[in-house]
Amino acid sequence: MSDADRHKPFEDRTLLVVSTNYAPELTGIGPYAAQLAEHWAASGAETHVLTGMPHYPSWRTEAEYRGVWRVAEKRAGVTVHRRRHYVPPRQTALRRAAFEATVLGHGLLSPPVSRPPDAVISQMPSLAGGVIGARLAGRHRVPHIPVVQDLMGAAAAQSGIRGGGRAAAVASAAERYALRGAALVGVIHESFVPRVTEYGVDPGRIRIVPNWSHVQAPSADRAGTRARLGWSEGAPVVLHSGNMGLKQGLEVLIDAARLAPEIRFVLMGDGNQRAALLGRATGLRNLDFLPPAGTDEFTDILAAADVLAVTQRASVLDMSVPSKLTSYFVSGRPVVASVADGGGTAQEVHRSGAGILVAPEDPAALLSAVRKLFEAPAEADRIGANGPQYVARHLSREAGLARFDALLTEVLADAQGRPRR
Repeated sequence: MSDADRHKPFEDRTLLVVSTNYAPELTGIGPYAAQLAEHWAASGAETHVLTGMPHYPSWRTEAEYRGVWRVAEKRAGVTVHRRRHYVPPRQTALRRAAFEATVLGHGLLSPPVSRPPDAVISQMPSLAGGVIGARLAGRHRVPHIPVVQDLMGAAAAQSGIRGGGRAAAVASAAERYALRGAALVGVIHESFVPRVTEYGVDPGRIRIVPNWSHVQAPSADRAGTRARLGWSEGAPVVLHSGNMGLKQGLEVLIDAARLAPEIRFVLMGDGNQRAALLGRATGLRNLDFLPPAGTDEFTDILAAADVLAVTQRASVLDMSVPSKLTSYFVSGRPVVASVADGGGTAQEVHRSGAGILVAPEDPAALLSAVRKLFEAPAEADRIGANGPQYVARHLSREAGLARFDALLTEVLADAQGRPRR
């Protein structure tokens, strides 16, 4: 193979990526979908993305897209086809169903107009994205490759969303439909494999494609960043960054702040539970809410904290591995994970050696771990340093994209020479 062939292995291919979340969203699934599509475009493929309007994690459509019904954009060599959908300001099972239904309906009624793709790759969630991917792949008789980032059937049952019990059965049926007919199924963590197998997917057709660290390493002076944020050197700072939703169970941090006025707690991000959390935090002078940080300062702020917190409800086990972990590990600060032992999040923290596990929804246990780290700064630095090392070994962007290249290459090679379905 020539150098040119290696550089553009998907030349003359047409790929369709279906992902409800996409750039310019900075957190969650959007950055991964964007970097993957842009990588394939740079690898020679004519790459199209079917996506929604930017709305995450605030669950508000970004101002420049309000009132837009559909639009096509060119971003970093990728043709991005956006379709309008309902954005629920608060999460209930019924409102989530309306969100999924509008994504599904508009995506199927108005798919991208291009030459037929050689493969369709979908990101799940959303549920609608997986179903759209399966339907469009069937319409064009090409392989479908769903990538499971979260399991919404389990999420509905475990996250505490109102009406979640009824929604779980519907979500599981949609996931089963999207996954069973796939050429191959990608999952971001091995903890998803048993449930995906329960949906009727042959384990031999499942490939593990972990998320990579999509952010740059911190570069700013740490003391300078703390001073700019108003964080004194003598007071511990515990930071949570990311979505403020139901499954995160961020109430544990507010309750911990109430028990420890000498520790500053910072919730950085947005989400449909932000207003409720603000109400719960009324009167707490040691708790700050910050808006999501831009890419130019995001990891610098993470690195300025003493401890980074990841929290989940005790019921969350096998349906989610927070994407924030890859960014946390890059920052070089120790993680305190208030999550259920045995789930994918706990496994990643344990595997990295970059954090401490404590019981979920237990503010006293969380505080004990934070104080232990603050009282032993050398040990905290040692634990935190394991994060960048783990990223370098397992979660680099190059390694992550190479796994997806291998997944796509396997599917295209298998499909070549066979009659289309």
